[in-house]
Amino acid sequence: MKVSLLVVFSCVVALAPVAHAEDLTIVGTGDGIPVLKALGSAFTSEKQDIKIIVPPSIHSSGGVREVAGDRAVLGRIARPLKDDEKGFGFRVVPIFRQPAVFYVHKSAGVKDLSAEQLVRIYTGAVTNWRDVGGADLRIRVVRREEVDSTLAVLRDTLPGWKDLQFQPDRSMLATSTQDAFDAVRSNAGAIGFGPYSTDLESVFTVLRVNGISPTEPNYPSAVPLLLIYKDTTVTKSALAFIDFIFTAKGKTAIKENGALPVARETKPTT
Repeated sequence: MKVSLLVVFSCVVALAPVAHAEDLTIVGTGDGIPVLKALGSAFTSEKQDIKIIVPPSIHSSGGVREVAGDRAVLGRIARPLKDDEKGFGFRVVPIFRQPAVFYVHKSAGVKDLSAEQLVRIYTGAVTNWRDVGGADLRIRVVRREEVDSTLAVLRDTLPGWKDLQFQPDRSMLATSTQDAFDAVRSNAGAIGFGPYSTDLESVFTVLRVNGISPTEPNYPSAVPLLLIYKDTTVTKSALAFIDFIFTAKGKTAIKENGALPVARETKPTT
């Protein structure tokens, strides 16, 4: 019995090895995850053989640890390198800035607070939303650890925050950006802070501070997002992704997700 050439060819194609996309995993801080995922999707739409993976937070220090130990090619951090991390031979590439925002459970009934009101809420001087123009509802404060990058920015940029002391017995501690989101989402009257992205608006009320929206250029506080890598382990795919971030398409993905593009440095710092 004769077998047509078309059938033979179809069988050969079916048995041929299937090419798989390369996975490029970027590990580290919980800040900027939605923006990085959007950048990854935009990049993969052009480079379909490279898939960008942005796993849950292991904090900036975790990103440093994994890249330093050659277990990851790219790390994501939301703060400058510490003195004891500068000896690892990293290249550091700032890629965007995210407004550091306050967001509340929609039941709170507020949209705008002054910097002074925020201080009074976080120190426990104000405990009910009605006292700042909101609902008659207890305020449930969600705080972060001192190592949190958003907290560091708030301490540097907002009046009254440099030496602000939280009340541990009157607040909930979140140990990651996602934990803070979850705590505010699941508790009526809750308030938290973290990096801004447009998807926050669908879940929370993102507050204006002193009447200024996070998307306005004169908003006072923003968190930097930086990528780190080592010359000895970086791949062509990783460098291609970094190049893409600074293209027009990359900048559009950043802005559409609520972050602020930055100018590319002539040479990555070490």
